[in-house]
Amino acid sequence: MWWGVAAALSANVLYSSGFVLEKRALSGIPSLSVRHPLRLVRLLLASPLWIGGSLALAAGFGAQLVVYRTLPMAAAQGLFVSGLVLLLLLSSVVLGERLSTRERYATAGILAALLMMVASLRPDADAVGDTASAGAVLALGGVSLAAGFSLYAGAERRTARRPKAAPPTGVAYAVAIGLVYGVSSLAIKGISARLTPDAPLASALSLTATPYPYLLLITGAGGLVLSQTALQRCRASLVVPVCTTTSCLYTATLGTLVFGESLPGDPLRLVLLLAGASLAVSVLLALSFPTTPEPREARHEAR
Repeated sequence: MWWGVAAALSANVLYSSGFVLEKRALSGIPSLSVRHPLRLVRLLLASPLWIGGSLALAAGFGAQLVVYRTLPMAAAQGLFVSGLVLLLLLSSVVLGERLSTRERYATAGILAALLMMVASLRPDADAVGDTASAGAVLALGGVSLAAGFSLYAGAERRTARRPKAAPPTGVAYAVAIGLVYGVSSLAIKGISARLTPDAPLASALSLTATPYPYLLLITGAGGLVLSQTALQRCRASLVVPVCTTTSCLYTATLGTLVFGESLPGDPLRLVLLLAGASLAVSVLLALSFPTTPEPREARHEAR
């Protein structure tokens, strides 16, 4: 179990570093558009800094495979949420995206949520699901991807009608990407359950008869195109927390149901798990809708 905790924290470091490197690289890349995916990929692959960030994210996916083999999905999501503390710090130091007072309090809240989630775990006490109905996964994944892509397309239309002086906040983009990555988490969970260290080739071949590698391919390509456009237009310290919140909620609820996992039976551990998850979600949802008061000078000039 503690190997899973260590893998989750390692994934957090890799994901946060990868997103920040990609955001830094995107500032020097011409404007991207989801309507021209081939041009988008060509511009990204021409940036060594972006390639470094993408390799860090790929390593994070590898660590996630270990997490889902050793921890229940609900507990894993609570640990993944903790990575946003590092992301906010890196966004401030590397990208110059300053933390507001509310974001500092949010960082403390997420750390408290992490402690509660870790305290709710107990070795060899929680069942880790390893099977799911292929039909249920395909149906859930199809509906979720359709919803995510539709939401993103709607955000693109609103952005096109918006004056350039009012850039998009990124909330709708981030929720859409979170749905796509939520389906990706289901695929990673399914792959991790079928890969066995004793027979890696045989288990890899058996995966071709499941929907998981194909879902991972679709969500990986789709998430790449959508996330890079959103990161280039909006603050990483907003897009990534909202995206992570959506993905974690999706995976912790629907993923737990699909893979037949159960919550802790011990009342105290259950309270810690639910309280930690609720605190993390509440904090991140509060971060999703930042309010930036308009300066008085600007309001006077507008008059």
